[in-house]
Amino acid sequence: SAGDDLTIKLWDVASRQEAATITRPNSTFLSVAFSPDGNTLASGSFDRTIELWDVGLVEQPVTLRGHTSIVRSVAFSPDGGTLASGGAANTVSLWDTTTRQEMATLARHTFGVFPVAFSPDGSTLASGSADSTIKLWDVASRHEIATLRGHAFTVFSVAFSPDGATLASGSADDTVKLW
Repeated sequence: SAGDDLTIKLWDVASRQEAATITRPNSTFLSVAFSPDGNTLASGSFDRTIELWDVGLVEQPVTLRGHTSIVRSVAFSPDGGTLASGGAANTVSLWDTTTRQEMATLARHTFGVFPVAFSPDGSTLASGSADSTIKLWDVASRHEIATLRGHAFTVFSVAFSPDGATLASGSADDTVKLW
């Protein structure tokens, strides 16, 4: 979990006890996501960085730089090879988790990006925005597949169904839509 108190807390689910706390004195963490193997935690921050934390050694993160504004969301691809991040600068970035280099910047939203989510097969990425749209991206070609319109305000969450056939979205317009 990440909060406004400048910390990330790792929790032991079985005991419901805090297992570790990560603290950064100068930046609020806005999002966290585990890699599929559970060994790496990615965090997006107000300071425009992404940090990759080895869950066993939480003191020494690898910092990814490239966003020009706050990083609101992070998500790993199902195979763990790609990390997507959404930012307030209207963009989605794709990162190679092995080389730790930015592979692409997807820039078709007209306002800041909030959520990002990969389809279960990793071929499609969904991004929601303050422009009230959801964009679907082909991960391999890095091209926009579709723009989903129907929300009246910011899209704060997106999630694919386990079979990848349906996308759910939640918005500040007090609606959840199934696509």
